[in-house]
Amino acid sequence: MLTITRAIRILIDESTERDGDLELRDGVVSTGRTHTEPGEILDASGCVVTPGLVNAHHHLLQSAFRTLPGTRGVAMRDWLPTMAAAYARAGVDAGLAYAAASVGVAEGLLCGVTTVADHHLTWPSADHSGTNQNSGSQNSGSQKITSQTNASDSVAIATATADAARALGGRLVFVRGSARDDAQEAAASAEAIVRALLPRTGDGMLQLAVGPAGVHSDSRETFELLAEVAEKYGLQRRTQANEQVDVAIALEKYGRRPLDLLEDWGWLQPGVTLAHLCDVTGDEIRRLAASGITATHAPGCDLPMGWGIAPVAALRAAGITVGLGTSGGGSNDAGHLLADARLAMQVAPLVGPPISARGVLGMAMAGSSAGLGRTELGNLRAGSAADLCVWDVSGIADAGVADPVAGLLWANPGRRPRHVVVAGQVVVRDYTLVNDDEHDLVARLKARVPLAE
Repeated sequence: MLTITRAIRILIDESTERDGDLELRDGVVSTGRTHTEPGEILDASGCVVTPGLVNAHHHLLQSAFRTLPGTRGVAMRDWLPTMAAAYARAGVDAGLAYAAASVGVAEGLLCGVTTVADHHLTWPSADHSGTNQNSGSQNSGSQKITSQTNASDSVAIATATADAARALGGRLVFVRGSARDDAQEAAASAEAIVRALLPRTGDGMLQLAVGPAGVHSDSRETFELLAEVAEKYGLQRRTQANEQVDVAIALEKYGRRPLDLLEDWGWLQPGVTLAHLCDVTGDEIRRLAASGITATHAPGCDLPMGWGIAPVAALRAAGITVGLGTSGGGSNDAGHLLADARLAMQVAPLVGPPISARGVLGMAMAGSSAGLGRTELGNLRAGSAADLCVWDVSGIADAGVADPVAGLLWANPGRRPRHVVVAGQVVVRDYTLVNDDEHDLVARLKARVPLAE
């Protein structure tokens, strides 16, 4: 049992808050203080307690490839081959997946992210040189690989990513993605991953999903085959849609907009989450709302990549649940979801009415978890998962703040939580990882991917 005491404010969900204590037992939020058994006391004096943040869209592999020369302020057609070349030099394998995921999950935990959805798009090539040249690249000359080889390698990568998250105590949603992969091989790989890892999902620390990168890179067959895997195993589906490049390529290749294609291909329905949605019309918003999809806003990626700003207020007003994600280190060099929540709040008035701090926090909590089909995450109601963050608001950056919940976003842009709890276990204590040393994690990644590369 773990009891959080003396908090000045506890944010139960976007619209409910109180002060006082919070009791956690057996990995969930208790129905009330019972004191029937001894347990740890975590003092939250001078602090605001929130549910753990849920990063609904990330590419953890890119944590090893940040601020690469030629990736900042360039068009997507230049960004993609630059990233692909870096993957090729490093060699994409289970070792790299583990090192990069360890850094990405640790960074998230230190910033208050208790659950991260990893949309993994980059897979080894047949010659095992370390990259699928089709994965996110404009080139299409990679050697064809067999389903057996692809499945074996991809299971190792997925397992390594899951192992990294579990070792640190974070929750992971592993999304078997595809970017120009052979459709049959992608489906075979996805099924192999599910069969290998599904037995490990029972405690809620690991979840599996599938998701092509988008209509700009993947065929109708890929979307349909991955949907079949999702239906067979009861998985959520995720893809990226309506960044400006997605719209341009869809119009050039098919003469249609991405959402028209997704509707025809069976991907506008409940259980599907669409990331980005920067370039959507009013009619498309109405169609999305009627379809039952959820959305993920990723301003920390969309703005620097020049993709625009998703009309989040309009999406929410139409009844679409919107979550929040950072996307990967190749486009957003930080995995700081609270900082991106602040950015989302600040840029919202540029494309519509403002969104309150509590509204944006709700996106980073229950909004993101709804897109995962995980209603037990993103809130601190009785019976929900015991995932939370303790934010110290007693320092100089919060001096003069009248509303400490709103101040989480408006004040102190680089804010980090003092303590983080996942499934009732403290995984960050006094700003320090409990289950590993962050400097060791950095050293391991540097040894695997020297900065000189």
